[in-house]
Amino acid sequence: MTENDMSVDKAISQQIDAIIKEPGDWRSDTLSRLRILIREADPDVVEEVKWKKPSKLMGVPVWSHDGILCIGVTLKNALRLTFPKGAQMKDPKQLFNTRLDSNTVRAVDIQEDDPIDDDALKAVIVEAVRLNTSKARK
Repeated sequence: MTENDMSVDKAISQQIDAIIKEPGDWRSDTLSRLRILIREADPDVVEEVKWKKPSKLMGVPVWSHDGILCIGVTLKNALRLTFPKGAQMKDPKQLFNTRLDSNTVRAVDIQEDDPIDDDALKAVIVEAVRLNTSKARK
């Protein structure tokens, strides 16, 4: 990794730090925790910020590994982790609780007092990595 690559990674990490801090409530704490779990599940994950627009000036945090694994969105009363290939993924603990009618996407909405099953979330991240890195990619 070059010095420029490290500088870019640090800048992106700082942008994500700012996105996480912005709500200033339970959503900040929860998104920070989700970020840690994602990194623990996949040490090779790449963090990105995408889709800056008037409704999301700072953009949204995206975690990738040979393609997008998940997207973190702060909603008014929830946090949403969206998995673009979620419909193809195994979800034995049934974490996915929204976008269930989509042919491709699945998501996990987390409300303020919802418990987070760390192991189940990590398993879903590992499954997303497996799907992205498999020879049977679609």
